[in-house]
Amino acid sequence: MLQQVGAFDPVSKEEIAGRIEGLKTMMAAQGIDFAVIMQNVDMFYFTGTIQKGLLVIAVDREPLLFIEKSLTRARLDTPLDIIPIDRDRDIRKTLEEKGILRGTGGMELDVLPVRVYERLKSILGHESFVDVSPLIKELRMVKSSYELMQLKKSGAIVSRVFKRAAEVIREGVSEIEIDALLVAEGRMRGHQGFLRMRGFNQEMMNICVFSGRTGGMPSYADVPIAGVGVTPAIAQGSSFFTVEQGVPVIVDYGGGYNGYITDESRLFVAGALKDIFRKPYEIAKEIVEDVAGFGRVGINATELFLRVYQRVKKAGLKEHFMGHGEGQVSFIGHGLGLEINELPVITARHSRILEEGMVFAFEPKFVFPDVGAIGIEVDFIVRKNRLERVTDSPIDIVSV
Repeated sequence: MLQQVGAFDPVSKEEIAGRIEGLKTMMAAQGIDFAVIMQNVDMFYFTGTIQKGLLVIAVDREPLLFIEKSLTRARLDTPLDIIPIDRDRDIRKTLEEKGILRGTGGMELDVLPVRVYERLKSILGHESFVDVSPLIKELRMVKSSYELMQLKKSGAIVSRVFKRAAEVIREGVSEIEIDALLVAEGRMRGHQGFLRMRGFNQEMMNICVFSGRTGGMPSYADVPIAGVGVTPAIAQGSSFFTVEQGVPVIVDYGGGYNGYITDESRLFVAGALKDIFRKPYEIAKEIVEDVAGFGRVGINATELFLRVYQRVKKAGLKEHFMGHGEGQVSFIGHGLGLEINELPVITARHSRILEEGMVFAFEPKFVFPDVGAIGIEVDFIVRKNRLERVTDSPIDIVSV
């Protein structure tokens, strides 16, 4: 397997085998006889490589990893045995010989384009397929000790970027300039370069800097704060607006190490914070500290949300909580892992009992149209008696 010193931690054969066995167990319980895995992130999770090809997992057979291109790289990446193919039509013969093409098959129907789905059915000569993505997402929701180590290393990049932010944020400096300097800092620390988000038209910057009015702009994206970006072709992210006195600057940064994503936000201010932001900041900080002590294995995610919402209502801030008007979103937290929108989701209506090893970003934020936004985002690992922070970065607002 390929390993460059300081670049990444290779996944072991035992780790891969455990993931595949976990999916087999879930498939058997749902009456799915075999699954065809193609999406890059799922391929990486089950094989350690994203080279062109597909993985077939049958409940009663060894996994079959077919690679078209690049065989050289795939052999360096994955501990699994590889079946070389010249084209995807070569797959059917092997599957027929091994008696796999029977019963109900599974595909990642939440992300697979219709044309690819129909082509695969034609190539395999099999018509009975259901969506296996819900099982994959459930399996990936609870992280192994190996995965938690990757997330901690991703979080270490985040912490270093926030330290650098305090050095570059100044009155009159543009969001995009701050963005560029912090992207460079992260990349020099080993950031993988971009974030992954599951779903159609789901795109996400790995950093957004919001200052003043840009933080109060509603967006198409399912996030409380998106910014305005530099073009409607992207319509999110940092802009050419500059830092102003007394207005909070939010740095929303996603770490990325060996595929694993962290997502945190910190606050900075030039001069004295304006009065309109003082109370929301204190409430956001209190919420983070309260949930850190309350959350643990066995708590329902809905309890976390309702506990926070009651505090927000009591403070008279519900109109501004997690967005404003058409920009409000219904969650306060989202799962993290190889994608930035994994399970669990922390909302009022998604019942989910927290389990050891779940990881989620928690982000109480408040938005004031035409004025700005303020809030904090931290990442938590669910432990038996507590929520453990992924990073060691302080959550206090930083004066610059």
